[in-house]
Amino acid sequence: MPGPSRDLVERLYGTPPDRFVAARDAAVAEARRAGDPAAAREIAKLRRPTVAAWLVNLLAIRRPELVAGLVELAEALRSAQRDLRGPKLRELSAQRRAVVAALVAEARTLATGAEGAPPAGRLPLAEVEATLNAALADPEVAAQVRAGRLLRAASYAGFGEVPRPQLRLLTGGAGEPPEGGEPAGRAAPGGRTERGGRTTRAGDTGRPAPAGETDRTARAGDTGQAARAGKADRAERAREAERAARARAAERAERAERAKRRRALERELARARADQERAEAELSGATTAERDAADTLAATEAELAEVERRRAAAEQEVSRRKLARRAAERAVTAARRHTGEVEGAWETLLAEEGTAGTDDDTAD
Repeated sequence: MPGPSRDLVERLYGTPPDRFVAARDAAVAEARRAGDPAAAREIAKLRRPTVAAWLVNLLAIRRPELVAGLVELAEALRSAQRDLRGPKLRELSAQRRAVVAALVAEARTLATGAEGAPPAGRLPLAEVEATLNAALADPEVAAQVRAGRLLRAASYAGFGEVPRPQLRLLTGGAGEPPEGGEPAGRAAPGGRTERGGRTTRAGDTGRPAPAGETDRTARAGDTGQAARAGKADRAERAREAERAARARAAERAERAERAKRRRALERELARARADQERAEAELSGATTAERDAADTLAATEAELAEVERRRAAAEQEVSRRKLARRAAERAVTAARRHTGEVEGAWETLLAEEGTAGTDDDTAD
């Protein structure tokens, strides 16, 4: 089943974590609009990285050649550790510190130029350094770092230089000759010196002793020497066994401590992942609720704008009607005044006509 394209994944995991969910949801919506529900489901499964993981992803996405160099250095370090090459290991360790420091500085530079990134003072550069060191020690972490899809920082408590062991040649006995030739002679108890299989005492002229005495002396010297050699060999073996037992006990204690730390970290990691999933679910729900509320607000504002438009039109109509009323009032007032004037004139005329009639009657 085809999943999201590499370019889309790199774009999402190159986005600052605070904007990851919104960018992912937009990509899901775009895939659905394009009629690709399978790709939409795959994109929705992508999880938001932590800030430290995002910084490491930036290195893998924008500076892949630097991360490739880190992986090559990790392989060289592991090879030097396997072969117990002390000088080469020390040289590579110094190179490791320089490469990790350069990568951390580059991650800080990339984050500084990213829109929406946290301030430079709040970048978890120590976690970035720990993740890069873990990549140097663990091939699985190195593969995740190189893929550019890391979700959280990694650490490796057991990383370090492997010291060259102290090697010592164990010979077959205390009386073996040193390297380079046969000994001129070796001291024997009682001031004797063994030469070529013969034993002489101090002050002897070197003439052969009687056969019985020579045999007894040789047997006594050989017995004492064998006893001392056996005792020294047993003591050396006991010391070696004690050292090996102490080393095994220390190794067991170290393994137990590492296992204890690993279990504690696994429990803490499980809790952190559960908290992150819960927080992301709450964020997704809050984002949806915010989007719905924004849609409701936009619809309400549109309705309010329409009401305001109708209100303004009604106010204008009221103003026009008010002006018409005032004009009608002025016309009524003028008409009333005119009617009064006409009535006054009419009454005056009637009065004048009445007066004239009376005068005519009187004249008759």
